[in-house]
Amino acid sequence: MNKSLTFRFMKEEDIEDVLQIEQASFTTPWTREAFYHEMTQNRFAVYVVLEEDGKIIGYCGSWVVVDEVHITNVAIHPNFRGQKLGEALMRNMIEVAIELGAVSMTLEVRVSNHIAQALYRKLGFQDGGIRKNYYTDLQEDALVMWVNL
Repeated sequence: MNKSLTFRFMKEEDIEDVLQIEQASFTTPWTREAFYHEMTQNRFAVYVVLEEDGKIIGYCGSWVVVDEVHITNVAIHPNFRGQKLGEALMRNMIEVAIELGAVSMTLEVRVSNHIAQALYRKLGFQDGGIRKNYYTDLQEDALVMWVNL
């Protein structure tokens, strides 16, 4: 990676760029209003964006509640996938979580998303259980994963 990559906290003015990545990444994307609420109303929300040469190419959202971090969403723009940027983004979010005093992190991932599961396992996440029909678009189950930080 010889490009200029930077991580920073997401701001309200980043919503449009993040929304484009969200819509290109998920079958049931979050709405503009949902991201706006996260940025302006949710005191637990902590979002990080990944920029390449000043352009947002990925983001990771979380809720920090006491000493636990719940990853709400994470995505890399389709044009930038396959370059280990998702791993870099997750590693950055883990660093942020530790700085905020978190001792554990959790997330849900589609049971069919083996690529994401492999990444999370590489980062130390372990299987914690199944949430039946968690993803409403296809009634797909979610695998709950946890890691102690």
